[in-house]
Amino acid sequence: MFKNIKYTLIGLLTVFKHLFKKPVTLEYPEKKKFSGENFRGKPIVKNCLKCGTCIRVCPTGAIKIHENKFIIDLKKCIFCGNCSYYCSQNAIIMSSNYELATNSIDDLKLVYDIDKNEEREEEN
Repeated sequence: MFKNIKYTLIGLLTVFKHLFKKPVTLEYPEKKKFSGENFRGKPIVKNCLKCGTCIRVCPTGAIKIHENKFIIDLKKCIFCGNCSYYCSQNAIIMSSNYELATNSIDDLKLVYDIDKNEEREEEN
């Protein structure tokens, strides 16, 4: 009996101890945490010269160049940043966009039109 009261008081003491401290969690999505400058999010491609360095250094094979399409498969991408680091033209940068959740698996394939330097939807 006294054991139960003891543990209840210890639990209440813990609650009151944390009652006046600053909260650790954020109210996501209203408040978003700032990702650091070294964060590697969704890759962005601009001014690609089709040299193929990114394809050779990608450990998962997530990058392909087909005709004038630069394709990054985000289902395979591990966001290591090798493509960005080894790109001699700085054509690939890792953005700070970490919200990549989607209802469709087809949305996880980024297609960049190299001639127009813009992202577009892939036609199946």
